[in-house]
Amino acid sequence: MPRTVTPGVRPPAPRAPGGPGASGPRPGGFGGRPGGFRPSTPRPPPTPEQILALAQREHVPARIAKGELEGKMKCRIWRKLHAEEAKRFDQVYELMGQTPSLSLGDAFGVLQSGMTVAEFMARKERTQRKAAIKQARGEVDNAVVAELLGGLISGKVEVSVVLAERSLLDTLVAEEPIAFTLERTGRLEKLQVVLLARRAEWDRLLPGLERDAKLTQKPATVARQPDKRPYSDPRAFLDHLGQTVKLVLRNGITLQLPLMHVGRFDLLLGETGHEVFVPLHALLRFEPVTQSAPAEGA
Repeated sequence: MPRTVTPGVRPPAPRAPGGPGASGPRPGGFGGRPGGFRPSTPRPPPTPEQILALAQREHVPARIAKGELEGKMKCRIWRKLHAEEAKRFDQVYELMGQTPSLSLGDAFGVLQSGMTVAEFMARKERTQRKAAIKQARGEVDNAVVAELLGGLISGKVEVSVVLAERSLLDTLVAEEPIAFTLERTGRLEKLQVVLLARRAEWDRLLPGLERDAKLTQKPATVARQPDKRPYSDPRAFLDHLGQTVKLVLRNGITLQLPLMHVGRFDLLLGETGHEVFVPLHALLRFEPVTQSAPAEGA
């Protein structure tokens, strides 16, 4: 039968086979992508050289440069979001351009400290030396030196304490990290002590001692900072244990005795029962004594 077409009304389009719920394949292949799913090849991780080059070019932290190379936030976006920090990085990289040997961390240190590059690097070197001395002292056993001082205290042994310009006869009462306590003298800072020995041992050594005339008249001062002293690392003496050594002390006294023990801060010279205690801060010069070979036929 002929269908009646109402003027102005569009006839309905034919439906797809399978009913209103059916859906055919989407154009462009499976998954809606032209050609379907394609295996993605992971990009290789950025090298340290690439990260550094991008960080220097864009004046950003290395982590931001690495992120851009990995497909994350771009450096220019980070600079917009962190304008104040980006300004500091501009100053740091400008400073590094003026001083090529300066690392990123050191450049930040210079800006934060307000020092010149030379002043900051000098302070850094001092800090590293102090840390190295502290580590060196920790590697040396101090038990023998501590035992000697403890025996002098417990036995109430009278000792001779030699200072830069005079000597004391007294008895040790206690030892602190930076001072001795003497029975009559009271508290005495260790930096003032040049050597310490039993009174009988010092009386035996005293007549035959050599002295440096200039130092006797004007003893050398002791620097408060260990890194500025001639000798602060006790490990330098370990190879000479049992050997006769020559020490010139800051008040001109010259000792030539066998090296018995090395402590963290002090040396013990002589032999058991006749020890001479010498703090490292009192040393100006040190040298091993070469033993001459015996003559043939002697």
